[in-house]
Amino acid sequence: MIENSMFEEEPDVVDLAKEPCLHPLEPDEVEYEPRGSRLLVRGLGEHDLEEDEEDCESSAKLLGMSFMNRSSGLRNTTTGYRQGSNGPCSVPSARTMAACAFVVMIAVSVIMVIYLLPKCTFTKEGCYKKNQSMRFIQTQVKEKNSFPWAHTRLPTTIKPLRYEVNLHPNLTSMTFTGSVTILLQALQAKWNIILHSKGHNISKATIRLAVASEEHNVEVVEYNKTEQLAIIVPEALLEGHNYTLKLEFSAKISPHYYGFYGFTYTNEKNEKKLFAGTQFEPLGLRTVFPCFDEPAFKATFLIRIIRNKEHSAISNMPKKSSVVLENGLVQDEFYESVKMSTYLVAFVVGEIKNLSQEVNGTLVSIYGIPERIDQFHHALGVAVKVFEFFQNYFEVPYSINKLDLAAIPTIYAGAMENWGLITFQEQTLLHGTPSFSVTEIRLLRKIMAHEIAHQWLGNLVTMQWWNDLWLNEGFATFMEYFSLEKIADELSVYEELLENQFRYMKIDCLKSSQPMSSPASSVESLQQIGRMFEPINYFKGASLLLMLKTYVGEDVFQHALIRYLKKHSFSSIQNDDLWDNFNEVTGPTLDVKRIMKTWTLQNGLPLVTVQRKGRNVTVHQEKFIMKPEIQPSNESYLWEIPLSYITDRTNNSQYPSVFLLTKESDTIILPEEVEWIKFNVDMNGYYMVHYTDDWEALIKQLNTNPYVFSDKDRANLINNIFVLAGIGKVPLQQAFELIAYLGNETHNAPITEALYQTRFIFDLLEKVGHLDLASRLENRVLNLLHNQIQQQTWTDDGSLSMRDLRSKLLGFACTHNLKNCTTVAMKLFDDWMSSNGTQSIPLDVMSTVFKVGAKTEKGWSFLLSAYDTENSEGKKEMILKALASTADIRNLYRLMKISLDGNRIPTFRLSAIVQEMSQSLLGHLLAWNFVKENWDVLVQKLAVRSYPMRGIIAALTHMFSTKTRLSEVRGFFETQPEDTFKYNSIQDGLEVIQLNIQWMEKNLQALTLWL
Repeated sequence: MIENSMFEEEPDVVDLAKEPCLHPLEPDEVEYEPRGSRLLVRGLGEHDLEEDEEDCESSAKLLGMSFMNRSSGLRNTTTGYRQGSNGPCSVPSARTMAACAFVVMIAVSVIMVIYLLPKCTFTKEGCYKKNQSMRFIQTQVKEKNSFPWAHTRLPTTIKPLRYEVNLHPNLTSMTFTGSVTILLQALQAKWNIILHSKGHNISKATIRLAVASEEHNVEVVEYNKTEQLAIIVPEALLEGHNYTLKLEFSAKISPHYYGFYGFTYTNEKNEKKLFAGTQFEPLGLRTVFPCFDEPAFKATFLIRIIRNKEHSAISNMPKKSSVVLENGLVQDEFYESVKMSTYLVAFVVGEIKNLSQEVNGTLVSIYGIPERIDQFHHALGVAVKVFEFFQNYFEVPYSINKLDLAAIPTIYAGAMENWGLITFQEQTLLHGTPSFSVTEIRLLRKIMAHEIAHQWLGNLVTMQWWNDLWLNEGFATFMEYFSLEKIADELSVYEELLENQFRYMKIDCLKSSQPMSSPASSVESLQQIGRMFEPINYFKGASLLLMLKTYVGEDVFQHALIRYLKKHSFSSIQNDDLWDNFNEVTGPTLDVKRIMKTWTLQNGLPLVTVQRKGRNVTVHQEKFIMKPEIQPSNESYLWEIPLSYITDRTNNSQYPSVFLLTKESDTIILPEEVEWIKFNVDMNGYYMVHYTDDWEALIKQLNTNPYVFSDKDRANLINNIFVLAGIGKVPLQQAFELIAYLGNETHNAPITEALYQTRFIFDLLEKVGHLDLASRLENRVLNLLHNQIQQQTWTDDGSLSMRDLRSKLLGFACTHNLKNCTTVAMKLFDDWMSSNGTQSIPLDVMSTVFKVGAKTEKGWSFLLSAYDTENSEGKKEMILKALASTADIRNLYRLMKISLDGNRIPTFRLSAIVQEMSQSLLGHLLAWNFVKENWDVLVQKLAVRSYPMRGIIAALTHMFSTKTRLSEVRGFFETQPEDTFKYNSIQDGLEVIQLNIQWMEKNLQALTLWL
């Protein structure tokens, strides 16, 4: 049978075209037609064909000829005929018969070609020969439907296993070349690979089976909007198989301290030096080499860097080898890394030296520029102590045999926890010795503890996606304070934690507040991811973990945390995974997961209203709303709250009673009647408390014996009553009655909170021109704290907590021109200036002395010159704030211009300048007008979403309190590009202005009558 034999000769062609697994088109993919496919289908007979296309045409001709022969054979076996002339039709001529046969053969041939060609001919990927050699094409598409993937997140059908990276940076031209070889595993059959890339010029792209030696060129399609590449492969990637993708590229080094950045600095010999570092969190690695730039895509990294011989390079892992190349350059190769997320990759290139100390088999080192390396000894000692604590506490070995801490000159990011190579702002590591202020001493230890804690909490165990960032940052912030309470109790870091809790609880009540753990689908764009890095997620996360630790007990908390780290090492987790580990430890008696999900999956915080009648205490919870006239949506807000409380009969804050409030209202029955009850003992809970009956009793107790309450509790009472007075739940006069006891207060935390709350009111009054009222408020507070101010000495004596209090009290007194204060400060400044800056000033009062000195033209000019020559970054910051505190408008404008220019004073320092200027009426308005006039330049130099810009926006908006100013601010930002107006910092600023207006409407009249 000729027909059958002819169809049976090429059965694979037909079967291949019908095989579904060789063209898996995902439902989420969009149709995409690569260039090869277009040429194959549309170009036959029109253009010169590539080699593979000629092969396809030849196959078509052969198939056509085969069918023609078959048709001829059949035709020859049929009897021909020709009707007679008397029939209805004449017999066709031979020419006509031949023509008809030819047409039939052509038609049948075309049909057979269409039928027998592989199905991939008509798909978006097209057909490629196994051993084809195709011309490389890199295509950029502008429309989503022209790209084979329609989502911001990457598909999970391909998994990276290993990266081999070669980089050659040129720090002079600010460019680099490189290559990346990625070992991939296909989890499903696929015809393309989707990964991230931004700003690369790709010169070559190939793929091969992991076990094969042949490389095949691939087509690369780029979609800039999602920063993605599509690698169109010549053959389907088969499920379970490994492949090696290699890309060669060039790109630019960033000047903006993000991604792979470079800059110059001037050393002590006034020489310009080149330096490069990295900051990849959250989405920066894709700017260095194409990669799967999402936290869940963990892989190992082998990195090689080519550098100049005068430079050194460090990376996450220890250096394996250094090879001098023929051109005199040096190639450093580092050991292959542990399995980690892309944002943790890091490297530094520059002239650096190091100090080192071994700790339990791990080499801890600090790297810095050569002339300052000897100033890092103290920081190294702190790092060693903190590292040793976490090694013991977590009971999980550190995963690398070295931990480097790199001091980077000039950057404004505080620090980054890259695994094995933590990068710090240089000045941070220069802080911390007894020759620094209390703020600087604490800062070094807090940042050090935070970043080292990340080596376990964030690096070893990582959130799957940025929507659960709090699992990294909330935990690291909690461990920062927890560890320092254990190893450096003298720092009293709980005082700073209290301050931060009070500030961010207020922010958590704004409309822009979001749950700590949001659906992953709501956090995809860079702007949405950026929102997760708001400080509130750090401090709210830390506060919730503190509440949980207090509730379950320290031993249970540690046991659950160790279990969590061991179970999920080198993995990526979600919110529930943490709570599941706690439940495994607590067992059925306590459902931690149920409790904590009420805190992490909804925004805001509860207000607990307490009503006491005899032994019965009714507690009622509702969402705390800063604008009471705006009712919450129909959403049901309910928290499970571990309510801790003490009474006048059981006032031991170390062993408070605890009641778990699981519904809207409930009743606590006390064993006996009491005079007062105080909830949220030691501020260990994340909620506000309003006492309908007990405020008067608590005020009476404070006036009788305030030390019945801990200093944390006293600060908590001051905070709660002033916040509640601000929204009209408590008369403002009652809040001032509560702080009337301050003359007997000796602790830092309560006085700090009282100064903050009264300063807020003073600023509101001053900014709207109620200067007489502001002056009366100022005198009242000065009278309250008169004794404490008079007791202060202009020294650095005492505990860190007392030194911190001294700095705040004397700063407050001199700011408000208390005569004795300004006289002493001016004398210290004049002596310092006369000595040309060589005479020492006590560190705790240095900032105050500088600000008093800056009030004169001579003093201001001397300080500006001192800024240029000062080596200590801490002192430079004090000088800068003093310069910004002057009342001289010309000097203020000059200072902002210098900073905007960025040569003498870095532009990012403008944030600190504006924040200080905003403390005064004239400075505030001048800064607002300056920022409006120079907005475009600022946005070019500092991104709107950067920390410095957010600080500028907050400082400019937080003291406006009139509808006119609200309209002005809104109008300005509405004229900016649409995305600008939507930024959280701007929306928060507008809402804060509205809250200030509300405060004035509710309290101004009563305050006027009372004061």
